Amino acid sequence: QVQLLDSGGGSVQAGGSLRLSCVVSGYIYSIQSMAWFRQAPGKEREGVAAIKTGDDVAYYADSVKGRFTISQDSAKNTLFLQMNSLKPEDAAMYYCAATYRLYNGRTWPPPSYLYDYWGLGTQVTVSS
Repeated sequence: QVQLLDSGGGSVQAGGSLRLSCVVSGYIYSIQSMAWFRQAPGKEREGVAAIKTGDDVAYYADSVKGRFTISQDSAKNTLFLQMNSLKPEDAAMYYCAATYRLYNGRTWPPPSYLYDYWGLGTQVTVSS
């Protein structure tokens, strides 16, 4: 079993930055892929960024490329999402996710069913 605890959300003005964190615990040694998803009210959950834990190769939604960076600190068992130049359309509940399976980025977005473990979410609000 794996537990994910995501945090770091908040309320910022457009153009601001936030850094989301996701602490991973439990049987983490076989996790191959992690990702950040988001869901705004009335919209479907969408993949924002994904990473292969073995080699740090990252993948991004077009809407966040150049603004968001996904990274991991293996020593601290933590996944991050650095979000810069935030826009009102980035406002959503953000969730981290993990899986023992490999997401190789050949198609985007990563299917949510691929990920077996999910955090409870952290809210991001962006005002214009």
